Amino acid sequence: MSALRVGVLAYPGCFASEVFGIPDLLTMATHVAGPEHAGYEVAVVSPRLRVTASGGAALAVSPPREADVLVVPGFELLPGLDMDAKLARLAPETAAIRSYAAAGTAVVSLCVGAFLLAEAGLLDRRRATTSWLFADELARRCPEADVRPECLVVTDRGVTTTAAFSAMYDFALELIRRHSGAGVARATARVALVDDARSSQAPYVDARLLPQPGNEFSRKVMRRLDQNLAERYDLAALSDAFHVSTRTLLRRFADETGRSPLEYLQSSRVRRARHLLETTDRTVASISTAVGYRDSGTFAALFAKHTGRRPRDYRASFRRGAG
Repeated sequence: MSALRVGVLAYPGCFASEVFGIPDLLTMATHVAGPEHAGYEVAVVSPRLRVTASGGAALAVSPPREADVLVVPGFELLPGLDMDAKLARLAPETAAIRSYAAAGTAVVSLCVGAFLLAEAGLLDRRRATTSWLFADELARRCPEADVRPECLVVTDRGVTTTAAFSAMYDFALELIRRHSGAGVARATARVALVDDARSSQAPYVDARLLPQPGNEFSRKVMRRLDQNLAERYDLAALSDAFHVSTRTLLRRFADETGRSPLEYLQSSRVRRARHLLETTDRTVASISTAVGYRDSGTFAALFAKHTGRRPRDYRASFRRGAG
């Protein structure tokens, strides 16, 4: 087996840690596999002569060269960033991505590097993911993509996208698994203290950090639902409280938020349950009752649907100490 050729596309403002994170893990895998293994040939490439990454780090780069896999790191996506202007400044990188894809190279984005792939047209009619924090924005900018915000890594016809930051290691371990074998991937994960059993980014979503849709009417409905999480959902009573018909309430809430009051209530209940699981010693049954579910089995199923983990598994992973 020949060495796998991996190119990492560096560009102005890219995260330096994402430029080197995968190469470093591949280096560990090469050591784990031993001298008889062909390993990996990694190059940091750029269409530019000089590249300064995030934090002012100057990167040594080589001109684009043939590769089996091209990795596109993410960048700092600050609130208010003019994405159109940002991507326009990265036109040389977008062109390079297209060239690599046209040559049959497998293309991989890390985190919001997915926006560069979208700009290059690689996400059209493909499944994709990115950081849960920016998944809605990616879907808005690339409506022909099937964005899966719950996924850690998505591969569709030679194009791979990953969730935020540390998901680069989930991808790297899968790459090692395919090229070097499952045993090498497992051993590399142990050496690097990297979790090789994650399957979803859903448990990490914090809805408080997401842009809140809606205007005054839906916000009042949300506030009332939040204040009465333990009460039985009663659409008629909710409508009466706002002096509108049930049909009007459902229509106005959906127009402003894109979902139903019940869907919002369920997500809010799960958010509260996550907090209680992380910070208290209360039993799952007690937490289930506190957020409006008399049947803890129903609650556990809903919780798993939203987070990808059963309540006890979630607590085991995210427990912060009683408080």
